[in-house]
Amino acid sequence: MKKKRRATDPSDRRAQAAGSSLAKSLLARRRAALARRRKVTRSVRVAARAPVTVPRADLLRAAGGAASRGTLVAEGDSWFDYPWTDILGCLEDDHGFDVDSVAHRGDRVEDMAYSGGQLEDLVRTIERLLRRNVPPKAILLSGGGNDVAGDEFAILLNHSDSPNRGFNASIVSGIVDERIRACYVAILSAVTDVCKARLGSTIPILVHGYDYAVPDGRGFLGGWWLLPGPWLEPGFRLKGYGDLPERLELVTQLIDRFNGMLKDATSLPAFSHVHHVDLRGTLPNGRDYKKWWDNELHPTKRGFRKVTERFVRVLDTVAP
Repeated sequence: MKKKRRATDPSDRRAQAAGSSLAKSLLARRRAALARRRKVTRSVRVAARAPVTVPRADLLRAAGGAASRGTLVAEGDSWFDYPWTDILGCLEDDHGFDVDSVAHRGDRVEDMAYSGGQLEDLVRTIERLLRRNVPPKAILLSGGGNDVAGDEFAILLNHSDSPNRGFNASIVSGIVDERIRACYVAILSAVTDVCKARLGSTIPILVHGYDYAVPDGRGFLGGWWLLPGPWLEPGFRLKGYGDLPERLELVTQLIDRFNGMLKDATSLPAFSHVHHVDLRGTLPNGRDYKKWWDNELHPTKRGFRKVTERFVRVLDTVAP
């Protein structure tokens, strides 16, 4: 069913304009970079090409040259850049896609929207694919978790002894419904403009809003190395919430709010090619949750495989 599009309000229009402005300046930088590249490649004498030898089919398969279901380009955070297993790895190994990624664990969606680093790398990746005559099938975006978890999480909560126990409605609205939403609208606008400039049209863009995490105080490998954590329990403890079932209920509220914001943002008229992948309820968070959740924010290998199936179902629908 085609999703219903709503009218764009002034804040969304400003965010779209910011994204278009970012895309414009980025494309100008890339035009200058490509001009330098063309100048160098024209000045370098190209050696005579040796005859091309086509390898045997069995050797090609052994070298990882099996048929591909298509090439995806990804930008995002640790759900796309997690040690050993993540969504992108599962898309490649379990579902036969090729994935070119500029994702980096720990990145905030605010940095992705306004700093330009990941976005410029994404444009460079698309250009490299086009030089190889491999247009991407879809673009995947993951972000927002680092903007609310970690040191920032406690500010979302009123103290458990306050008259308004639970999340502070105005702060959650300001961060999720205003700040993060504006970041997403800007990113989606910028990526859309870049695709139109580089590919001549839009292509499907997939975004997701995470699943119902368990704030049990577990960090990555016990809380050290690449992604230390924990990211939720310290904030709950600071504000006096010691009961895990109550913490779970509050996390559920926040994840629902985040997904609702994403679903609404992707329904803007300019984003008919953007699709919200709803991962809520994919991973159990009850009795056996540790089989599915590696720590407070990230699935286990088994969990990543399960959430990846949701992506594949959407990809099969929007980018067959």
